[in-house]
Amino acid sequence: MRWAGAATGLTVNALVSFSPESDVDLLYGFPVFGLCAMGGVFAAHAIARPSPGRLRVAEVAPRRIRDNLPRFLTAALAVQAVVLLVLLIVSAATGSSDADGRPGRALSVTCPEGSQLLSPWPGPHYAWPALGGLAVGTVACALLLRRVTARCASDDQRRTNVRAAVGAWGVLVAAPLFAVSLTMGVVVLGLSCAGGMKDVALWGLAVTAFTSALTACHCLGVLLLPQAYIKGRP
Repeated sequence: MRWAGAATGLTVNALVSFSPESDVDLLYGFPVFGLCAMGGVFAAHAIARPSPGRLRVAEVAPRRIRDNLPRFLTAALAVQAVVLLVLLIVSAATGSSDADGRPGRALSVTCPEGSQLLSPWPGPHYAWPALGGLAVGTVACALLLRRVTARCASDDQRRTNVRAAVGAWGVLVAAPLFAVSLTMGVVVLGLSCAGGMKDVALWGLAVTAFTSALTACHCLGVLLLPQAYIKGRP
């Protein structure tokens, strides 16, 4: 079911790519893919049943979600989620109407040579899909982690399901972060002024885009093949 969710996300993403606006594929398609992947993880957990076996003896020990989380990956995704929120807030606050008068889709800059209107800019029009996908995915991931932790299963099964859930959430965080940082970087690159601030912004956005792209690929691997990432400890 996890693979089916990812395949559904790719199919929907392909449909989104037929939009007449070329930037919609990145800024809309990635959250759609992440939500479909999270839905696949939810479905896989819902239809799974504990395998019958010998009588199990209950252990008097509390089950905590954090004991099964991949700590480094979870911390990295939390940082990237904060970066995504910051970039979306900045882009929404600086967004302007584009050449066709559509609000929140361009960046207007006044330089000594004159004014520039650069687009696409991930303003409010494009920020809502990323924010909505992140909010829904975060709630879904939290509920799924709680269900997995409370359900009867072996430690390996529990860790596998936890990693799959974190991988799906990671796609929802890292993929939109890549799209937003890349889009902002292309616009900043087109600025004819800003001096040293332009270089700093470009370097920051380039590092963010590169890191988020690697993280998204890693999370996709964790989502589809969580068993391969199980170690002695989570």
